Amino acid sequence: MMNKQFDTCEIVHIPEKEPHDLHNQPTEFVFASAIDPQNANHIVRRLNQIAPLENLRHVKRIQKKVLERGQVQLSVILCAASEGDNQLDSVPPALQELISSFQLSPFITKVCKYAATSKEEWQEQCKIWPTSYHPRTYNIDGITGFSDENSECIFKFMQSAMELATSDGVVVNAAVIVDPSAKQIISRARDQVFAWSTNKENSSIDSSCNRKSEFSSSDVISNNFATHESFQVNESNNQLKQPYTGVACLYPWQWAKQQLHSQSSYYCHPLRHAAMVAVESSAARDRYIFPSEENNGEKPLELDHENPSSTSSPAKRQKTVCTTVENDDDQLKARNQSSNQLLERPYLCTGYDIYLVWEPCTMCAMALVHQRIRRIFYAFPNRNAGALGSVHRLQGEKSLNHHYAVFRVLLPEEALHKCHTEVPQT
Repeated sequence: MMNKQFDTCEIVHIPEKEPHDLHNQPTEFVFASAIDPQNANHIVRRLNQIAPLENLRHVKRIQKKVLERGQVQLSVILCAASEGDNQLDSVPPALQELISSFQLSPFITKVCKYAATSKEEWQEQCKIWPTSYHPRTYNIDGITGFSDENSECIFKFMQSAMELATSDGVVVNAAVIVDPSAKQIISRARDQVFAWSTNKENSSIDSSCNRKSEFSSSDVISNNFATHESFQVNESNNQLKQPYTGVACLYPWQWAKQQLHSQSSYYCHPLRHAAMVAVESSAARDRYIFPSEENNGEKPLELDHENPSSTSSPAKRQKTVCTTVENDDDQLKARNQSSNQLLERPYLCTGYDIYLVWEPCTMCAMALVHQRIRRIFYAFPNRNAGALGSVHRLQGEKSLNHHYAVFRVLLPEEALHKCHTEVPQT
């Protein structure tokens, strides 16, 4: 049965750009002038040559107003202007010549600084000066809302991540990678940045950061050395009053400060954040299910069969997939085929979702870009180092060759405490 803490929670899409107040959008000053409609085409063509609006491509050059008695008034943007600048002395000579030729009367006005991200924002912008609006050409499921059935699945997987985050007596971040087409968990992991090791020979922290250490049953130790201040969130429905200094993404550089307190059996690995470990586990799963000649003798991987489904899985859309397998059991049988009949491995985590208790740091968020994750869900923001809404918005970086959709599942901190108290302590 679904935890009652999830009954009233919401799922909110985190847009690529920080939203602005509809009625108080950032603006820039420009020089403009009323023009004769008969000269509009010539003036606009000339202005595009001598004074292109490079940083205001979303702003339309011409503003049209219908005055009383049906008269049409056209105004054109001449060039950008600095705040408080009321002189045209600094404009190019060619522009001054154009102004003189058509006897224009420049004045200063405002235009919106950024392109609209929604129809509502665009409508408000046009009240100041006309702009262009280009709605998204793609639609990842959930951006426009979730059905009750999909919401219930999201809450279920988020609850699984919450329970995993508190499963060892210490609250850390947890990651759950899910194939949404089969509603099946592919891999899951907790932070493993700080750990006790059973291998006594690897006693130096430096060496442990260069090779995989043997972690004991407790992946994360208690943070007795932490001196960070409490992590606070301003939202009234999500007041985080605990410090949670054990969460790797909240304090990604904490491992470096821990070295002074290291012991012979204590290891640190600055890269083993929950998302990174879950990705590693997912890759190991793929290597086992889709073996090659090089890893045919790889040690079997214990697969997670939670939330099985009869639907086809995994639905990874990319060019190299030649065969679609039905479920993990069939995938495991495929491993026994001859090397000439080996299945080709799917491309990373294409089409998968990941559930995180805390918003990932930049390192984890960028790793999820490389993994081609489709959607990211997190419960609590990361005001220290969050890369998906709190400090940065990596999902809106145009230079990246992959973009995922980001959602926040609004939960009260009590939901995390409830998971903590319900997990049996060993």
